Amino acid sequence: MKRYIAFPLAFLLLLLFDGPARATRLKDLVSIEGVRENQLIGYGLVVGLAGTGDRRQALFSAQSLTNMLERMGVSVPPTAIRVNNTAAVMVTSTLPPFAQPGMHIDVTAAAIGDASNLQGGILVLTSLRGADGQVYAIAQGPIMTGGFSAGKGGNSQTVNHPTVGRAPAGATVERLAPSLAPKSSIRLQLRHSDFTTASHIVAALNQHFKDDKPLARAENSGLVTVAVPADYSSRVTDFIAELEALPVEADRPARIVINERTGTIVFGKDVRVAPVAILHGNLSVEIQTTVEVSQPNALGQGTTQVVPQTAVTAKEEKARSVFLKQGATVEELVRALAAIGSTPRDVIAILQNLRSAGALDAEVEVI
Repeated sequence: MKRYIAFPLAFLLLLLFDGPARATRLKDLVSIEGVRENQLIGYGLVVGLAGTGDRRQALFSAQSLTNMLERMGVSVPPTAIRVNNTAAVMVTSTLPPFAQPGMHIDVTAAAIGDASNLQGGILVLTSLRGADGQVYAIAQGPIMTGGFSAGKGGNSQTVNHPTVGRAPAGATVERLAPSLAPKSSIRLQLRHSDFTTASHIVAALNQHFKDDKPLARAENSGLVTVAVPADYSSRVTDFIAELEALPVEADRPARIVINERTGTIVFGKDVRVAPVAILHGNLSVEIQTTVEVSQPNALGQGTTQVVPQTAVTAKEEKARSVFLKQGATVEELVRALAAIGSTPRDVIAILQNLRSAGALDAEVEVI
């Protein structure tokens, strides 16, 4: 397990020291090709709102309500309908792999008109379609917003986000999910492509499932193919379960993540720094302008004038130095910078300079 050092804005030094590196379950490193979730989307109406629904500016709400009533045998022109208690919403959901008809899944409804609050509303029958245009689920039920909006005009209060709600188990699966069941071979997709990790996975699989010939082979840094042994030909699910529990030691590159907006830096403890000397100082220039009024004598012929007075002050701190020897780790760098009173902004600037100088053996990622 890697050890990490983090710097928040207040320069709180957080050192996480774990024990020796431990193996990770294969289940946490890979996903099985074909076993995936699918996104669903639909358009529907939420009714029963207490006057917080769409207004006449949202023309599609009235048209949608008119179409729904017409299918029920009620013919009403869209211009004769007020939709204050109705809101048009976009409904989204995630279809899990191997979902069977009759299963219930959660849905999220978000207002797409000018409705101000979905609290207390009920989503009416809405079909959810996949990327192929097929209907995979039907949603209906009460919407839970987890927030509210109260008051009018300038005297109002809003808690959380009342125009987005969720219906737990609000949709019923009507069609089998488009998942591919593994048969004679299984393709493992690494969540983070890495040649070393792929090689470790192949070695662990071939050692655990011993056969006349190796069962696993690495196609590339992100894909490992595993042949299903003859003993498991009729028990592929059991084979996958045993495969996922296999411990594998993953290899991860040394990486430094910098968030300059919050002044946070996170990097692994095993990041190495080349022998280098760091000199860092600050130069601050302060310009102050004060305005004075020049008033003429009472009997004089002059006029009152505004006279600005500008003062410029420059202050430069002495450069603070840090010296690192061969084989220095990031922990030593951090402790040295903390000892001379460096701020997170200083550390970010120093790391960027070290990266440019080629003295930092790590990937630098700015988020």
